[in-house]
Amino acid sequence: MRIGIDLGGTKIEGIVLGVDGRELIRERVPTPGGNYRATLTAVHELVLRLESRAGGPCTIGIGMPGSVSRATGRVKNSNSTCLNGQPLHYDLEALLGRPLRFANDADCFALSEATDGAAAGAAVVFGVIVGTGTGGGIVVNGRLLHGPNGIAGEWGHNPLPWPGTGELPGPACYCGFEGCIETWLSGPGLARDHRQSCGESLEAAEISQRALAGNAPACQTLDRYMDRMARALASVINIIDPEVVVLGGGVSNMASLYEEVPRRWGRYVFSDRVDTKLVPAAHGDSSGVRGAAWLWPHG
Repeated sequence: MRIGIDLGGTKIEGIVLGVDGRELIRERVPTPGGNYRATLTAVHELVLRLESRAGGPCTIGIGMPGSVSRATGRVKNSNSTCLNGQPLHYDLEALLGRPLRFANDADCFALSEATDGAAAGAAVVFGVIVGTGTGGGIVVNGRLLHGPNGIAGEWGHNPLPWPGTGELPGPACYCGFEGCIETWLSGPGLARDHRQSCGESLEAAEISQRALAGNAPACQTLDRYMDRMARALASVINIIDPEVVVLGGGVSNMASLYEEVPRRWGRYVFSDRVDTKLVPAAHGDSSGVRGAAWLWPHG
């Protein structure tokens, strides 16, 4: 059996999968905010409880914000800042007394959907999380692509391609640059664009609801958003040519994305037609923790 742990900023979720991928056990606990040592203890205790309920030892995969640096063995690029610079991998392996596997949370999402989700059976999958931030992961023939720097799929921190009038230099990003894809396509990015265009302070979900009701400012905001997502994904298609792009995260719940974005991205993709499919995640919010469990291969 496999245990997956999703180490989030507000919650830590654990799951036990059977050999056939069925969910057997699930448990959530609050993340000790800003406290590295307490976070280690919470993960350790959660794993022990899950194994006790499962009736024996399991493999353990952990999805986390950021990634483990190959240069230092310490966490980098995590928006849970108490993890940055910490030897999370080594500390948890010492506590649990066995090897563990770690991956970025967006990578885990992509692996989950490529293994037994919306992109099962596809040779090349690009998994996208559009929520509070914008992350991505690449799966090729059922295996995660990490790359020598451990950042494969980090499309959110590239500049928005084919910028139009008023899109340069773009909003400031926490990474230190301006105009990153994340600043446009994340939920907060969508809300910021709407606020700047018409003065209304609305969350992404409410903008979508108003657009469905025919509200003109909301429709205009979503029109800009669709075109930006089409451009951003077209740049990915031009590089890795995935069979399937899977969307997850809060913004992915807008049903119109799946028809409108593919209708627009053909203009930017360097091909006479685009056969890539854009689909919503099959496992929803559970995909990240399932993907962490699948970090250990079949068999």
